[in-house]
Formats: sequence, structure tokens, C-alpha cells
Amino acid sequence: MPNTTEPVTLPLTINETSEIYRTEIPIGHEKTCSCKSNHLNCMTAKEWVKSQIGVWQFNYGKQDIRDKTLHPATFPISLAKRIIELFTHEGELVLDPFVGSGTTLAAARDLNRNAVGFDLQEKYIELCKERLLTANLFNQAQQIAICDDAINIDQYLGPETVGLIWTSPPYANLLNRKRKNKSRRGDKRKNEQYDKVEQYSQDPRDLGTMSIETYTKTMGDIYEHLLPLLKPKAHCVINVPDMWWNNRRITIHVSLIEELRRRGYELRNTIIWDRTNIVNRVGIFGWPSNYITMGTTFEYLLDFWRPPSKAK
Repeated sequence: MPNTTEPVTLPLTINETSEIYRTEIPIGHEKTCSCKSNHLNCMTAKEWVKSQIGVWQFNYGKQDIRDKTLHPATFPISLAKRIIELFTHEGELVLDPFVGSGTTLAAARDLNRNAVGFDLQEKYIELCKERLLTANLFNQAQQIAICDDAINIDQYLGPETVGLIWTSPPYANLLNRKRKNKSRRGDKRKNEQYDKVEQYSQDPRDLGTMSIETYTKTMGDIYEHLLPLLKPKAHCVINVPDMWWNNRRITIHVSLIEELRRRGYELRNTIIWDRTNIVNRVGIFGWPSNYITMGTTFEYLLDFWRPPSKAK
């Protein structure tokens, strides 16, 4: 049934100075559309078909942040919108545990979904706030950015209130090194990113500072805390690539699949984000003796859900 209770107006951001820091926040989480209860989303059959193909492409648009000095790793708002439209109804609650520049929140605002995003860095929470100050007349939901560790999310949201967990998390410590841009060709290699460490922070709590082993366990700990917040059969989508380190393929997506399965999630789908349309002049990498498929040209969208049997 649609949520008929009057929503409480919440601030755009919450940090440790806020009165409601680490308390349960009264944000809407029930669908406000008129869709049937057994429908996964508000899509028409024609819209649904477009999402069935397991290889997706997206373009960056005017709303996207492309300035690496603001945030080192953003994804297109069109990607966030596809995920949110596919797995939620209007009025339901979207959670991004690693919200970064706030793309998930901006997409939720445009689609009339409630959303909460978390990040360790105050500067990214402020960036989220700037994006949310842009009004959307059709938005009747609320979006909030919270400066806190993702391990504390269950202090803010109640059991079985989240309709979708969606995020693109840091990729272990594999970005915590100077960029050599080996995947770029010619004059594209020595750009403004060359020889720089493009990391979110050096905070020891930051997933981007951890070895793949510590990263995987920490992600498992976080997502185990999040599982009771998901509604039964609600989805959890994680965007990750695989990486190369010292001539060895680091299969982040395999590590996360195995870890989340151990924590009670069920893998439903693996979608490929084909990024070839937004990659400029791919470099000759590994030729002529070492064949390597570059993570810059594709990434994984791992789609899990909370199995009905995990409902309490």
C-alpha cells in the first residue's frame, strides 16, 4: 500500500554535530505509486525489455561530474537511474553505502525515490549537498547524505525498510598508487592524472587503503549489517572491475560474490557495463606477448538479493 503518513522534513546532510547523528531517521520507504504489489518496479513491458540484455552502455551527461579534482571515480547518472528504475518503485528507499559525489542521490531525486548515502569524507558529503540543492519539481521524496562509516548504517535505518542497495565502492588499495595510464594511447597517457595517486583518502577505515583480503572481509562485515535492512527479495547491486597488479589479475568481482554469499546474499545476475563508448584511445597494453583485457573497457554490475528465507 502507498505510504500515507506525513513525511518529516529532514536535512540534506547529517554529520557528527547533528542532533540525529547515529539515530534512526524517519525517511519514507513505502511505494507511493499505484503499481500492483507483485510488480518489481514501475516499468512498462517495453522499458523492461531494454534492461533484459546483460550488456549495458551509458554516456555521461550534463548532470555528471567529470572533474577528477572533485572526485576521482564517478559513474554516469544514467547508470544509477537504470539500476534504481529496475529495482524500485517510486517512494521506496535506496541506500548507497559509499555515496562519493552523490550520483545515486541525484538519480533518486530525479526518479522520486527516497535515498540515503554514506561517506567517510566530509568534502564528498558537501559535494552531495551542492548537487541536491538543485530542485526537482516532481520530486516528493527525500535524499540525505550522511558523513559516517558504512559499518554504522544500521543505526540510521530500520529492519526491512530498504528497497535497494546500490553502490560503486572503492576498489581495495589498487588505486592507491601513482597512475601511469598504461591503458591510454600516445598523448592521452601523460594527462592531468599522470603520475598522481587518485585515492579518496588515506584514512585507515577507507576501503581504498586495504589489501584485497582485508577489503573483502570488511565489505562482508558491512554488507552483513545491511542484510536485515533489506526487504525480502529486495536487490543489492555492486559495481566493480577486476584489476591488474604486478602482472596478476585481481578478481575483485569473484571475491565479492563469494564473500556476500557467505554473508547470506544470493547472486541473481551478472551484468557487464560495456565502457568502450566512453574510453578515449585505448592504449596497446601487453602487446606482443601478454594478452590482457583492460578493466577500463568493462566493469561488472553484480546483482544480489535478500532471499525470502532470510526474512526474520
